[in-house]
Amino acid sequence: MMFRYLLAFFFVLACASCTTTPVAHSPDKDLGLQWVKHAAEYKAISRQVYQAAGLALDNFISNQSWSALPGQEDAEGLRPAIILDVDETVVSNIDFQIAYERPFTNRKLYDFYRENAAIPVPGVVEFIAAARQAGAAVFFVTNRPCELIDDDPDPCPQKRAVIEEIESIGIATDDDHVMLADQHGWDRAKIARREHIARTHRVIMLIGDDLGDFVPCVRTKLYGPCTEPATKESRKTLVEQYSGYWGNGWYILPGPTHGSWTSFR
Repeated sequence: MMFRYLLAFFFVLACASCTTTPVAHSPDKDLGLQWVKHAAEYKAISRQVYQAAGLALDNFISNQSWSALPGQEDAEGLRPAIILDVDETVVSNIDFQIAYERPFTNRKLYDFYRENAAIPVPGVVEFIAAARQAGAAVFFVTNRPCELIDDDPDPCPQKRAVIEEIESIGIATDDDHVMLADQHGWDRAKIARREHIARTHRVIMLIGDDLGDFVPCVRTKLYGPCTEPATKESRKTLVEQYSGYWGNGWYILPGPTHGSWTSFR
C-alpha cells in the first residue's frame, strides 16, 4: 500500500513540469488575437513596416528600372503603383475575429462591418497619403469573394462594402482600384490580379500580411498556376527564393490570427 502511495507521489512530482494538453480554441484565450488587439508591440511593428516603406518611396518611384513584381519588364514610363492587401493590412478585423462565433462565413464578416466601424492598421493612412502625394497609384487586392446578399441586386455587394470600409478610415478609393476574388475569372491566387495591374502600371511595392500577397502557390488548395499543394517546406523555400525583396519592395505585416499559414499548423 505504501509503495502505491509513494509511486503516486512521485508521479505527481514528475508531471509538475509536464506540458499540458492544449485547450480547444477559445477567442478569449487565443494569444494571437489578444496580441493584435492589445500589444503595443503589434502597433510598433505595423508602424515600422509603413515607415520603412515610406522611406523607400522616392527611390522606387525615380528608379524607372525597378519593379517589385518578379518578371515585370519594360515597365519604364508606366505610372508607379503600390498593391496592398486589405484585411490586417489596411483595415484590422481583430474585433470581428474575437467576437464572431465559429465557423467562419463571409456573410458574418460582411454583417459585422455593416454594424461596426472599420479600424485602420497603424501607419497605413499616413503611408497611402504620402504615396499618392509622391505620384503612386494605390490598388487594394483582397480575397474577399463576391456573394449575393438577400435581395440586394448588386452582383458584388462585398466590393461596395470594402470600398466603404477603406473610405471610412480616411482613404479614398474607387471601383477600379479595389479587386476581389471571384471577379473576371480571378481566384484566390492573387498573381492574376497583380499581373492585370502590371499591364498599365510599374508595380513598385507589395504590402500584405500573408505569403500569398507576394507569391502564388502557398496554399494546400490549388489556385492559379499551382500544380501541387503547398507544404511547409515549399513555403519556406519561397521565402528564401525571394529573399532580396523582403524589406526591399515587399513589406509584410504580422498576421497571427488567420491566413494561408493556418493550414500548416
